[in-house]
Amino acid sequence: MLKAIKHNRRRFLGTAAASIFTEMALMGTAHASFDKPKRSEFRFTPIKQIKAGVLDIGYYEVGPSDGSPVLLLHGFPYSIDSYIDVAPMLAARGCRVIVPYLRGHGSTRFLDSATPRSGQQAAIGVDAIALMDALQLNRAVLAGYDWGGRAACVVAALWPERCTGLVSVNSYLIQDIAKAGLPLSPAIESGIWYQYYFQTERGRAGLTANRREIARILWTRNSPNWLL
Repeated sequence: MLKAIKHNRRRFLGTAAASIFTEMALMGTAHASFDKPKRSEFRFTPIKQIKAGVLDIGYYEVGPSDGSPVLLLHGFPYSIDSYIDVAPMLAARGCRVIVPYLRGHGSTRFLDSATPRSGQQAAIGVDAIALMDALQLNRAVLAGYDWGGRAACVVAALWPERCTGLVSVNSYLIQDIAKAGLPLSPAIESGIWYQYYFQTERGRAGLTANRREIARILWTRNSPNWLL
């Protein structure tokens, strides 16, 4: 378990990029040329905004507008910067790469203040479909980890006709709700303490008072070798 936690996430996401390359090559849409820009030369800017479903979604786009669409979906509590190395690699292969901020992250906002702030798997899956609709994407390769991986899996399961390919870094992530109340091993249970904490009024108060500190603790525990 410890070795898995300490695995370099960027290397893991690089493997995901290689998987997407394979998907594109099999479909005959990957470009043969490859010139990866130096990381110091690449920035996620400018951020675009688009109304999609219940959200005003902030996203970054790179690559040719007529390229094969790829959605890169980040996890909690991370950001689109998770794909700072992967996005330019895919764009260099001719992909149209879209990297959105998931609900509750970055510049993505709810259009209506009365909309429930749900993080349920169905909600984030619908968000991905709403974004594809807003961008007029009939199909796309969906790749993600954690929350983003779950959204990608939901789309692939419920809207297979919209999914050209699926890369789920954490494997199959759709939760079995009927068995959600059954305990897992202590090593795994201890790692998801924040899911229960944030569902309490104490957690709401803690997140309001110590948002950055909590995010940093989760970041360093989940990716201790990922330098900021």
